[in-house]
Amino acid sequence: MTGCASMPDNGGLRDVESSQRPEAQVRVFAMPPRENAQPEEIVQGFLEALTSDDQGFETARKYLTEEASAKWRPNQSTTVLADGPNTVAEHSNSREATGDYAYALTGARVARVDSQFAYEPAAGRYDESVHLTESRKKDGTKQWRIDALPQGLVMGLSDFQRNYESVNKYYFASNAEDGPDGQLGAVADPVYVREQVDPMTQMVTSLLKGPTSWLKPVVRSSFPTGTALKKNAELAPDEQNRLTVPLNAKADRVGQSVCTEMAAQILFTLQDLTPTGIDEVEIQRSDGTQSCVLTDKRAEIYVAHGPAKRAEYEYFIDGEKRLVRIPAAGSEQDPEPVPGALGKGDKALRSAAVSRDEDTAAGVSLDGRSLFVGSLASGGSLGEAVVRSKATSEDDGLSTPSWDASGGLWVADRDPKDSRLLLLAKGAEEPTAVKTPVGLEGRIEAVRVAADGVRIALIVREGDSTTLLIGRIERQDGPGGRETVAIHELRSVAPRLEEVTAMSWAGDSRLVVVGREAGGVQQIRYVQVDGSTPVGSAPSALTGVKEIAASEDERLPLVAHSEDGIVRLSSGEQWQTVVKTGMAPVYPG
Repeated sequence: MTGCASMPDNGGLRDVESSQRPEAQVRVFAMPPRENAQPEEIVQGFLEALTSDDQGFETARKYLTEEASAKWRPNQSTTVLADGPNTVAEHSNSREATGDYAYALTGARVARVDSQFAYEPAAGRYDESVHLTESRKKDGTKQWRIDALPQGLVMGLSDFQRNYESVNKYYFASNAEDGPDGQLGAVADPVYVREQVDPMTQMVTSLLKGPTSWLKPVVRSSFPTGTALKKNAELAPDEQNRLTVPLNAKADRVGQSVCTEMAAQILFTLQDLTPTGIDEVEIQRSDGTQSCVLTDKRAEIYVAHGPAKRAEYEYFIDGEKRLVRIPAAGSEQDPEPVPGALGKGDKALRSAAVSRDEDTAAGVSLDGRSLFVGSLASGGSLGEAVVRSKATSEDDGLSTPSWDASGGLWVADRDPKDSRLLLLAKGAEEPTAVKTPVGLEGRIEAVRVAADGVRIALIVREGDSTTLLIGRIERQDGPGGRETVAIHELRSVAPRLEEVTAMSWAGDSRLVVVGREAGGVQQIRYVQVDGSTPVGSAPSALTGVKEIAASEDERLPLVAHSEDGIVRLSSGEQWQTVVKTGMAPVYPG
């Protein structure tokens, strides 16, 4: 067989600059209606046009009458079906003679993306219809066009995954304390945007409009209300990865500190939209003058993005039921007992949690009834238990605890007679019961608080099934100055899993989950906090996983307790055994 291309053997030479930007990806554009196209062809062409890269769905609108096009709002929502929408004609011979056609669009719902680009899993049957009529052209001839249709878009899952990408936009935690150095806490708000339709401009536009409805009660934006891009602005970095963002007059009078926060929000939001990220953002006033400039390095001074500090160690309970640690960077060093009382083995432990600054740890006793807190410093004593459960079975009692960004310690008491979620402010104060949503069915089995301090992941058992839920942490001043803490709007993020046995935060908006589908086998997968499946491969298979730990710093390896002991998975490698005897692995947090 002969090839279609050949290597040139003549012609001049030219230099290629190493800084040349890669070619843009190929964009897909739909075909307009064919002359004299029949109703079925019009419907199919329209559905195909919904999956194209047209900026404003210009080609799709050519399949509609002028009146229908004026009323259609494609950005109102996107319905995702398991397969592409099935079309079934709904016409009779009499309708055919009068030029009246309708087609049913059906399918199984998978998800819905709303007008804020927020993703939410969905179920049930999709059943809508489009209506066609013969419209008259200027030359007097007739053509079939759609004159009635549902608002928004509809497409199959494969087309959705090809056309859209998940990107985090960033806001600041409004009800959590600042970081240890006075840094603001960045909170990821994942949305889906069209990958080939100027995603950078889409993302900044979405960022300026504010957080999604679910996250809004616990975050704030530094952009003044009404701030928008200047009319017709299209954002693209220059050859030095610098981005200029021209804003309207609503942001003209902000001070330097607020402008710096605004620029940090843009920097973090756009970091994954280019292969190398954005190195510098310049914000311009409405008259074109510079408001402020911020580099990616300086942004990290003002904003805590993910963990406030990179974890130095991974931790687990060894065969002697004491807390031990190994370097998180992946060295071959043998595990060593942690400094302080929890590393001595005087109190046999079954699980533990280490504060995010790695100065303090909490451990649950082997019988699951007592929670101890101790310093990770040599010579530190343990003292009395800070929480006690009245559960009579070791299968009940206290869950593995979790530390939040401000030093609060969370734990679930799984006592069947008095199950509750508890919080110890600063890890030392009297435990207080956290309010959970009315109607929450089942018992909380596991709890993990995100690094941003405003989101919490829970495994909840109801009967024989367990579910992974994400909730918002809302705080208010209560009587006598005592803070009240409540969890709001729990939502399922792994609806296809019938049994979830372990989970851990594994990024700003991602968790790693161990579970199985109905009738299936155990698997490890990543899930987004909005319930979608992130792009990329799942972790390598591992048998008999009992517990798993990950860091929000995605560069650090996964650690698990399996039938092979404590094992670790670094990027691009296979699972490696750390020790054959051990359990309850954790990273700080």
